[in-house]
Amino acid sequence: MTEEVRAGVSGAGGSLDFAHRHCEGLVRAGDPDRYFATLFAPAAARPHLFALYAFSLTIARVREAASNPMAGEIRLQWWRDALQGEARGDVRANPVAAALEDAIVTRRLGRQPFVDLIDARVFDLYDDPMPRLNDLEGYCGETASSLFRLASLVLAEGAEPGGAAAAGHAGVAYGITGLLRALPWHARSGQVYLPGDVLRTHGVTREDIVTGRGGPGLVGACADLRAVARRHLKAYRGARHAILPAARPAFLPLALSEDYLDRMEQGTHDPLNSAVEIPRWRRLWRLWRAARAG
Repeated sequence: MTEEVRAGVSGAGGSLDFAHRHCEGLVRAGDPDRYFATLFAPAAARPHLFALYAFSLTIARVREAASNPMAGEIRLQWWRDALQGEARGDVRANPVAAALEDAIVTRRLGRQPFVDLIDARVFDLYDDPMPRLNDLEGYCGETASSLFRLASLVLAEGAEPGGAAAAGHAGVAYGITGLLRALPWHARSGQVYLPGDVLRTHGVTREDIVTGRGGPGLVGACADLRAVARRHLKAYRGARHAILPAARPAFLPLALSEDYLDRMEQGTHDPLNSAVEIPRWRRLWRLWRAARAG
């Protein structure tokens, strides 16, 4: 940790404000879709939402921050210990941990979903393939779905936000879309999140992906996964009526998923080489429309 961060967190009077600003900056730089979506949430909830998303982003980046899987396991264990009050030293010296603790206490969030999210991210540390589609859906459920649910609890301010099924479907749709967008980067780092049963159906091997060969089989496998994401989007829309209105801003990032899927279905898209982006103005417009629709 830098001396600037350490001084900012430990300084009298401004430590929590610093932690909140730190989290907001992390999310703005590393997860702009969730950052822009959070701007449409009530102001009082934003620091807690940024804390959730900064924690998720930090955990997701453990592989690239660690020199090897064992070092990554140690980093993840520190976060488990921090959440369970077993970490050595002053956990509040870490601004993300400080802001997250504030969100958990202030919004009365359970700690186990955060531990489960950490456990799911152990998969990221290794080059093991994702065995089956069910495993991929479970991974997205423990990461993205859990985050939607936690964000809805923050916004509900102690009330039951409803929409547990909607959060499940939202997370799988959002997670698969994000993994397809990140496929070029993951392939270069030796990671394959595309499930083995789908790849085998199309005659694709792990080596086809990590070596950049690609081919028509990979195009077909990605098309199948986009169809899965769209099915979960449809199921989310069918279940979203159960979400407490106050909690619906938690689901705003999902408003961008269909645009991303559409862009991946353009004829020029190459799963291993094409960047899938939406202009900033269009993202803001989509989020504004979704926020107005409630």
